[in-house]
Amino acid sequence: MKSRICVITGSRADYGLIRLVMKGIEENQAFSLQIIATGMHLSGNFGNTYLEIESDGFKINRKIECLSDVDTPQAIAEAIGQVLSESIKSFGELKPDLILILGDRYEIFAACLAALLLKIPIAHIHGGEVTEGSYDEAFRHSITKMSNIHFVATEEYRRRVIQLGESPETVHLVGGLGVDVLKQLKLLSKEQVERTLGFRFSVKSLLITFHPETMSNESPGEQINELLKALSERSDSTLIFTLPNADTGGLEIGAQIMEFAKENPNAHVFASLGQLLYLSCMQFVDGVVGNSSSGILEAPTMKVGTVNIGTRQQGRTQANSVINTRARSEDINIAIEQLYSEEFRLMRENSNNPYGDGGATQKILEILRRYAVDGVKHKSFYDLR
Repeated sequence: MKSRICVITGSRADYGLIRLVMKGIEENQAFSLQIIATGMHLSGNFGNTYLEIESDGFKINRKIECLSDVDTPQAIAEAIGQVLSESIKSFGELKPDLILILGDRYEIFAACLAALLLKIPIAHIHGGEVTEGSYDEAFRHSITKMSNIHFVATEEYRRRVIQLGESPETVHLVGGLGVDVLKQLKLLSKEQVERTLGFRFSVKSLLITFHPETMSNESPGEQINELLKALSERSDSTLIFTLPNADTGGLEIGAQIMEFAKENPNAHVFASLGQLLYLSCMQFVDGVVGNSSSGILEAPTMKVGTVNIGTRQQGRTQANSVINTRARSEDINIAIEQLYSEEFRLMRENSNNPYGDGGATQKILEILRRYAVDGVKHKSFYDLR
């Protein structure tokens, strides 16, 4: 009998990375793929990205709506409760043999808690990572403790998952999935991107995404104001914005970006570009600016520089093509000047991505094939000696 593997995805970011694994599961005769879409996928404010899943030919088995029109801490807490409740119902109907998830979002945490309580094994991708500026840090490590099998991107992350008490035999170093995506995806030409999105790249161009630092004492409004102040001096650059995640403070950031775009004709704002357009844009810009994980995980493979602002990604393994800076307009401007310099351009073209050269998808599929999905395995805390 086929093993039912249920993939839970809550955003454009995790879906873009796990999509190839989903395709591999669907094509393998040993597996039956189930999909639960939740979180930002089901919100018009974030582009209704569940449509991208369906356009890729996948069947979504269940949709769990959880977002409201506000992004207060109370609303996020209520969303967690809603996903927990609806996941329990969905698992009861779908009866999955294994839950496969990627990352650290609060909706993913809620679904994993439901799976833990129902004694459904969990396989977790991209655990062991550190992002000190976001409460995703706590969710990620909590998911690790609820999971039975771990797919990590670097040796450092492998050691950290083991440090959390997970048995080394359950922790598999596979590399970063973003590298696989870039190797298989046929990116659009500059003319195709410009025609689709309705703008033209300048001699200088930046791809910008700024998410709230949910563990910061600084307000999201203050931080995005500093970034926009710096970008207001970049009239010589095409500025391509994608809006932030559904985290506390995200709506405030989005509103300020929209106002900025009204006053700056070189600024273009999109709720979500989708994976193909986003990565196609990335190949024609001088750098990724903000605090998106794509600047850490994917940009180095494309030989594109990154200006990483603030603490949201602090702690992640980084290539030397990443410039870290405070959320202060003067510091951001200095970092962008460095990004545009000929010296930095030559350096980034010779940099290597610490997340590997590809192959993570196939490694995950091979390990899943070997994994006997026959209920929850007893876990003992692995002490370091």
